[in-house]
Amino acid sequence: MSETPSSAASPVMSMTGFARVEGTVSEGLAFNLAIKSVNHRFLDLNLRLPNGLDGLEITLRQVLKEKIARGHVDLTLNLSRATINRVDYDSARLAAYVDAFRAAASELNIAGEPDLNEFFRLPGVINQETRTEEAPEVIEAAVLAHIDTLVEALNVMRTHEGAALRMDLKSGLNRLAAAVEQVAVFREDVQQAYYEKLQQRMTRMIGGAVDESRLLQEAAMLAERSSIEEELVRMRAHIAHFHGLLDAGGEVGKKLDFLLQEMNREANTLLSKTSGVAGKGSQITEIGLSIKSEIEKAREQVQNLQ
Repeated sequence: MSETPSSAASPVMSMTGFARVEGTVSEGLAFNLAIKSVNHRFLDLNLRLPNGLDGLEITLRQVLKEKIARGHVDLTLNLSRATINRVDYDSARLAAYVDAFRAAASELNIAGEPDLNEFFRLPGVINQETRTEEAPEVIEAAVLAHIDTLVEALNVMRTHEGAALRMDLKSGLNRLAAAVEQVAVFREDVQQAYYEKLQQRMTRMIGGAVDESRLLQEAAMLAERSSIEEELVRMRAHIAHFHGLLDAGGEVGKKLDFLLQEMNREANTLLSKTSGVAGKGSQITEIGLSIKSEIEKAREQVQNLQ
């Protein structure tokens, strides 16, 4: 199976990613827009916007639903408002303070000149006006102009993570395929072990020679019930299907998770059919447990795929 996806295939994307963009609404108003996503069974959008931007929230939800298929997505918009300060002083109040200073100095016969810095610290002398520049009518347009860039950056990270997961899953599939072929090699030995076990049991039951035809009949019935050929065939088919889905790309997370559940059922059946058989049967049990371990690792990784 090729390790390189077709150039026409869609990328396999993780649901984990982060991106941030900054923009300007007006000279006095800037914004910071951040998006973070993690795995989730469905698309779960959580938007945190400043008050008064309900219309923008509705539009953002519609846009994100079109561009992101699955995952828990947090989007946060922070506005940064530049303040304009206008400083003035109350000339009449300042003159009154100066007159009071000079009258007190004259009355107490104290020499000295007024200190302007000290007077500016007195209550009511300085008037400072602070106002904030608002541009609510253009905030929505400015933010939406950056949303494509934001989602594209998010998807770059999600694609990078998805590519790494894809390679890990491919490696796991190769180990699974090798384990399945190991079981196939031992399959005939296990059937022979069943035959010998049945022969010993029948000898003990009748206390003498065993009717060969009866033994073969019982062995055939037991072999039919204990055959693992169907499980091996289905496991090979599931592995091939898994490779095909990874190579095709796109939204494969749910499909792969379902396929791994089917593979786990086959592994359980294989183990149940080979339990209690000496020799190669115990080796198959060990291999079967390693198969289940690989399947569980794959299921954990698949949970992060879109």
